[in-house]
Amino acid sequence: MVRAFIASLTGTSLEWYDFAVYSAASALVFGKLFFPSEDPLTGTLLAFSTYAVGYLSRPLGGFLFGRLGDVIGRKKVLVATLVLIGTATLLIGLLPTQAVIGPAAPILLVVLRFAQGVGVGGEWGGAVLLTSEYGDTRRRGFWASAAQIGPPAGNLMANGVLAALGALLTEPQFLAWGWRIAFLLSGVLVAFGLWIRVRLEETPVFKAMEASGDRPQAPIREVFTTQPRALAAAVLCRVAPDVLYAMFTVFVLTYATEQLGMARGKALTAVLIGSALQIVLIPLAGALSDRWNRRRMYLWGAVAAAAWPFVFFPLAAGGSWPLLAVGVLVALVIHSFLYGPQAAFVAEQFSPRLRYTGSSLAYTLAGVIGGAVAPLLFTALLGAFGTWLPLALYLAAAAVVTIVGVLLGREADHDEDEEYTRNAAVRAAADQAPAGGRT
Repeated sequence: MVRAFIASLTGTSLEWYDFAVYSAASALVFGKLFFPSEDPLTGTLLAFSTYAVGYLSRPLGGFLFGRLGDVIGRKKVLVATLVLIGTATLLIGLLPTQAVIGPAAPILLVVLRFAQGVGVGGEWGGAVLLTSEYGDTRRRGFWASAAQIGPPAGNLMANGVLAALGALLTEPQFLAWGWRIAFLLSGVLVAFGLWIRVRLEETPVFKAMEASGDRPQAPIREVFTTQPRALAAAVLCRVAPDVLYAMFTVFVLTYATEQLGMARGKALTAVLIGSALQIVLIPLAGALSDRWNRRRMYLWGAVAAAAWPFVFFPLAAGGSWPLLAVGVLVALVIHSFLYGPQAAFVAEQFSPRLRYTGSSLAYTLAGVIGGAVAPLLFTALLGAFGTWLPLALYLAAAAVVTIVGVLLGREADHDEDEEYTRNAAVRAAADQAPAGGRT
C-alpha cells in the first residue's frame, strides 16, 4: 500500500510540477525563444497558446488510456503514461530554439506539449485506482487522496526550483540555458516513479477481471450507454474544486498585483503557504470522509466554496497582505475538503470493470469546462465589469453545478469490490472446470 501510495503521488506531482514550470516558461522564455516577434505581447500570447494545447489534448488521453486501463490493466497503462509525460518534458528541456532550427522549433514545442496532455489525461484515473483498489475500501478516501496531493506538491517543487534558479543565475543565463534545468530535473521524478511502478502488482480488481474474462470490449461506449448518470455526477462534482483552485492559486496573483497594487512575490508567498498546508490537509480530508458521510462532506464543501469569495474580496480590498493571506489560506482549506475526498467519490461512481474509463473521462472532461477556462473567464469578467462581484457569482455558479453532481452521485458501496472479485473467482473456476463436472 505504501508503494502504491508513493507511485500514485509521484505521477500527479510530476504533472503539476510540469504545469507550474511550463506556465513560468511560457510567460518568461518561450515567447522570446520559440515565438520571436517585434511585439513581445504577441510572442507571449503564442507561447500561452501552447500551454492551452496541454489541456485540450487531455480528453484524448482520457479516451485512449482510460479504455486501455480497463482492457490491458492499470499498471501497464500507468507505466506508459509516466514514460510519455516524462519523455515529453525532458525533450522540451533539450529542444533547440527557433534561432537554431527555424519554424520547426515552435512546431515541435506544440507537439511535445500535446503529448504531455495526452499522458496526463490517462494518468489521474489510474493513479486513483492504484491505491483505491489495493486497500480497505472503508479507507478509500485516505488512500485515493495520494493522487490529490500532486497539485500542491508539484507547485511547491516547481516554485522551489524556479526560486533557486532565479537566485543562482542572472537573467541572461536563465534565458540562455537556465530554464532547461527546470525541465530536465523532472527526469529524477520520472525515474523514481518508474522504479516504484514497475515493481507493483496489478490491482486485485483487474486480476479478477482478467481471470474471469470480464474485461470490457468497448468500455467507452459502455460508460456512455450504461452509466450516464455516474459519468454526469463525476464530471459535475469536479467543476467547483477546479474553478476554486484556479481562482486562488492562479488568478489571485493577477488580482493582487493589478487590482490591489501588491508585489507579486507577496501574493505568491500566500499561495505557497496554502499549498504547503494542503499537503497535510488533503489526506486528512480524505481520511475524514471515510469516517463521515462522503457525499454530505462534499456538499458542505461546495456550499463553503460558493460563499467564501463574497467574504474574500471585501476582506482583501484594502490591500493588506495578512488579510489576503488569510483569505487564500481559508480558500485552500475549503478546496482541501473538496479535493481530498474527490478521488474516492469519483471512483465509487463506476462499476469495477469500467472504473478506469469512467474516472479518466470524468477527469479530462471536467478539466476542460472547469480549470482550463476559469483563469481566462476570471480575467475577461474583471476586464468587462471592473469589479469582483461577477467573479464571485461565477464561482457560486460552479459550486451549484458541483452540488447537482454530488446529488446525482451514489453513496459508497464498500462491499462492491469484494463481491465483484468473489463472483469473478466463481466464474473463472466454472470456466476452468471439466465439462462433465459441471452441474
